[in-house]
Amino acid sequence: MKLSRYISGDLFLWSLIVALLVFSIIPVYSASANLAYLGKGTGDTSRFLIRHLGHIIMGLIAMWAVHKTPYRLFNGLSVLLIYPAIVLLVITALQGTTMGGANASRWITIPGIGMQLQTSTLVFVILMVYVAKYLSNIAHKTITFKQSLLPLWLPVGLTLLFVLPSNFSTTALIFIMVLALCFIGGYPWKYLLGIIGVGIVALSLFILTAKAFPDLFPNRVDTWISRIENFSGSGTADTNYQTERALAAISEGGIPGVGPGKSMLRPFLPQSSSDFIYAIIIEEFGFIGAFGIVIMYLLILFRLVVITKKAKDIFGRLVVIGVGFPIIFQACINMAVAVNLMPVTGQTLPFISSGGTSILMSCLAMGIVLSVSASKDVKEPLEETKEEDMNPLDVLSETI
Repeated sequence: MKLSRYISGDLFLWSLIVALLVFSIIPVYSASANLAYLGKGTGDTSRFLIRHLGHIIMGLIAMWAVHKTPYRLFNGLSVLLIYPAIVLLVITALQGTTMGGANASRWITIPGIGMQLQTSTLVFVILMVYVAKYLSNIAHKTITFKQSLLPLWLPVGLTLLFVLPSNFSTTALIFIMVLALCFIGGYPWKYLLGIIGVGIVALSLFILTAKAFPDLFPNRVDTWISRIENFSGSGTADTNYQTERALAAISEGGIPGVGPGKSMLRPFLPQSSSDFIYAIIIEEFGFIGAFGIVIMYLLILFRLVVITKKAKDIFGRLVVIGVGFPIIFQACINMAVAVNLMPVTGQTLPFISSGGTSILMSCLAMGIVLSVSASKDVKEPLEETKEEDMNPLDVLSETI
């Protein structure tokens, strides 16, 4: 039985993603022992294992279905979905639900199945495909800021506006990745500098307004400030609790680790199955396991670069960068937080952390990447341009 009859695209990337998903079962199941006793829990961890397995199966099905879809269809779908997705953000902000005491305007319950969806993650994927579509349309054209204001920056601005009050780290990640994609896609850098300036001013006004009128609208500005203070060392012992427990878990791991399922710090580490799961991995699998995870993500990055180079057109290249590279960036942020190189952000470890939204959206994004890699079309020649007119995407493609 040939595997290629059922799956297509980059088989090495397939194997890397499946390996991470399968590996995630061990640390998530181990860390769920903490969750099983919270509140009036009975200590039964089986339901957490079953739920995580369900999320993995759902993610794999979504990735398979998306990778079988010709990637050029996502070009038009992004245009159709971008504004309904933003409306979903508004609905979430107005009637979001609470999960584990976290801010209520991050999640919304899907009717019928009762699944919690973090809408900002879904909109992130749609937005990056939309931006890739726009940049591919203006490739090798002279574009002014006024021409791009409504088709490009309006949906970006609205997305950032409705994500920011409840999730600064995701807002920053979206903003940085949109800017990076625009730069690679040849958008004029002088306009990007202006956008950065507008972003800084808008964030400053938001923080000042939130501090001056704390009851005006829901926000987490005090949480952001507290996390920065904790990272700088000026926080109290209580507020530094997460970081201290994560570092304690890491120190227990050593080189070989204490062994799968034998973590001693998981009962004392909040979000041990999601935001701080890398600390549990280091404790149980040691430096060897931690280094192995880093290598896996680096291999995924390598395959993303290869697929970008081999993409058949500009949209294919940009969409791989837009939806694939943020996963690596997010993984770096999660691991950096666990080892205290960054303030706490709330970003999960893609393909490993528990949570249906995290797994589903990561698999959805990689399904798009695999769709690009699976394309059998003849490579389209790019328009001939003078060397001084080549945009960074062309330079990247020629030099990889």
